[in-house]
Amino acid sequence: MTSVQVEQHDKTPGEGAAAEGGEGYHRALGARQIQMIAIGGAIGTGLFLGAGKAISKAGPSLILAYAIAGLVIFFIMRALGELLMYRPVSGSFSDYAREFLGPFWGYATGWTYWLFWVVTGITEVTAAAKYMSYWTHDSFPQWAYALIFTVILYAANLISVKLFGELEFWFSMVKVTAIVGMILICAGILTIGFSDAAATASVSNLWSDRGFFPNGIGETLMTLQIVMFAFLAVELVGVTAGESKDPEKTLPKAINTVPWRIAVFYVGALIMIMSVIPWSNFKAGESPFVLAFEKMGLGVGAAIVNFVVLTAALSSCNSGMYSTGRMLRDLALNGQGPKFFTKLTKSGTPLVGTTFSAALMLVGVWINYVAPGKAFDYVVSFATISGMWAWIMILVCQIRYRAKADRGELPQSPFRAPGAPWSSWFALLFIGMVIVMMGIDKDSRVSLYCAPLWGLILGVSYLVLKKRNPAGAAFNKAGGSDKAAEPVA
Repeated sequence: MTSVQVEQHDKTPGEGAAAEGGEGYHRALGARQIQMIAIGGAIGTGLFLGAGKAISKAGPSLILAYAIAGLVIFFIMRALGELLMYRPVSGSFSDYAREFLGPFWGYATGWTYWLFWVVTGITEVTAAAKYMSYWTHDSFPQWAYALIFTVILYAANLISVKLFGELEFWFSMVKVTAIVGMILICAGILTIGFSDAAATASVSNLWSDRGFFPNGIGETLMTLQIVMFAFLAVELVGVTAGESKDPEKTLPKAINTVPWRIAVFYVGALIMIMSVIPWSNFKAGESPFVLAFEKMGLGVGAAIVNFVVLTAALSSCNSGMYSTGRMLRDLALNGQGPKFFTKLTKSGTPLVGTTFSAALMLVGVWINYVAPGKAFDYVVSFATISGMWAWIMILVCQIRYRAKADRGELPQSPFRAPGAPWSSWFALLFIGMVIVMMGIDKDSRVSLYCAPLWGLILGVSYLVLKKRNPAGAAFNKAGGSDKAAEPVA
């Protein structure tokens, strides 16, 4: 255990959230910013772009898939909330894995979550570039848009965390307003009957075309990886813990908004869209929100929604750049990453880690250059499997923590997860089922081939680093040493 961790354990739960010195960061994120980061983190390309493919495969039954997956996400977030109130740190998942499972698991979790956001950043700039073709009709190359967006978002992340939070607040506000507006317009069409879609708009569209499961339950199960991808990033609030002004109050409030977020933004929006526009009209590669407005005869509305989903993609990528720099710094502080990642600017931003991550995100520009039509599909499945690793670690760590707390070995968290540990075990089994479905699907199976390769890289690199510094706390049993870990040179 590092000296930083030992110091935090001597405090009561939540006391690590001092107003200044949260691992060197500035605690500048307020309640409204944390709330909107939590809301906006779950609204990205998975809903605005990926849902088109999912609807074409599962039809109206996709609503049920989102509802069940949403319950699982709530269990995951409450498990995370219990850990955060026990000890709020910016390293979050990797820090808890390091404490409850051992140093290798912290190492693997930190680097995997970093990789997840790099890959997700590629996904988001790909989607943003694709959205731009709505106006330019391919007159400007997709890869060039990806390059421009990557550079702009990198520059934005060099600003103070307070301004980052403010930008995310307004990005998220735009997304929330758009979805609520879409729901209200669809409700108006269903009740009043205006627009070109009024003639066919009916709630019966949810079951009239070959039933609620038009392609069978098996096809609905196959869409679970797309559904889970849509929810990736809800855990981002855990990374903000080290820069929140009052984490004991703001984080639980943000986490408890998960049920209504999912009910409104996912379940509610899909019910309305597929009631107004029959599900068979949607297809992969097209935003269901943009298509819905076009079918309604509201061309201007479609352009507005396309701008909103462009904002959503850029917002999610912006959050990714924020997260990667913090995760790399946490690894470096714990001796499991290069020392230069520990450096902060005067404004409290991890410049080196963010720069390194943004440089790797330029791979997305290359993917958009060589395969612009398939770029999104190539990276979604790998982002899903790497992102779900963080969820698995959250659940396993919460189970271990709860057992120790119940035995009196650790202080109880003031924000206990309901139904735990059984709710956490249920969520783990559900994630396992999703991984099995990914193995069956030939389009997403490639991610499962990449996962063992990434695991091998992590294992070998960990052993090499441990051999260089065998006595270091970063490579010994968690809690087994009070000696501070030395960052890798």
